[in-house]
Amino acid sequence: MSAYRLMSTIALSVALLAPTFALAHDAAKGRHGGWRVDAGKYHTELVVDGSSNVVVYLSDADDKPIPAAGFKGTAIFIIDGKSQRFALAPVEGSKLVGTAPAPIKRGVKGVVQLTAPDGSSAQGKF
Repeated sequence: MSAYRLMSTIALSVALLAPTFALAHDAAKGRHGGWRVDAGKYHTELVVDGSSNVVVYLSDADDKPIPAAGFKGTAIFIIDGKSQRFALAPVEGSKLVGTAPAPIKRGVKGVVQLTAPDGSSAQGKF
């Protein structure tokens, strides 16, 4: 195989695989009907229902629920064209819950910032 042909084959392979790698961190459907994204070593699943109620479920890399006790959270979402920030607090099981200043629709863009009980931090981008 000529050097030109080999380089062309490698370039084509990289071009075809690039979208696969880019999609690896996109949101996926979670077990609670929300969107799940990576947040450091955790997974966060954002569940919104059109009201101002926000629920974030925590799980590990194997999608096993993590107790939310001891976690702190902050949600920063774009609502009606403006950045809105509000607290998320652990309630039960693997849930962090907060109340947004306005109703939140599915597909909202923003970030959930977490602080774990050990002081480490992570964020999930939606």
